[in-house]
Amino acid sequence: QLQLVESGGGLVQAGGSLRLSCTASGRTISNYAMGWFRQGPGKEREFVATMRRSGSTYYQDSVKGRFTISSDNAKNTVYLQMNSLKTEDTAICYCAAGTRVVDSNYALRQSYTYWGQGTQVTVSS
Repeated sequence: QLQLVESGGGLVQAGGSLRLSCTASGRTISNYAMGWFRQGPGKEREFVATMRRSGSTYYQDSVKGRFTISSDNAKNTVYLQMNSLKTEDTAICYCAAGTRVVDSNYALRQSYTYWGQGTQVTVSS
């Protein structure tokens, strides 16, 4: 069983940066595709970014050039560096892991088996 714990959320002004961490336990993240999703107020949970086992990364169009997903296998941790934050980035951010993530389904919630509890990101104007 894989457990995921997110951290690093908080309150930041528009234009600022945050780095989210997702620390895994129970199994090694190198066996999984690792993704980040978010759920804004009154919105559905949506895909943000993912890193496949091959190292390939994919991003939602609205965060390309601003967010970067990375991993440190020695720490069994995945990161989401978020720069140039906008008020519309306000959301609860979730880390997710899956073993059946491929090019055609990486943005789908159902492609990921394990989820963290989420961390709040609030961007003020």
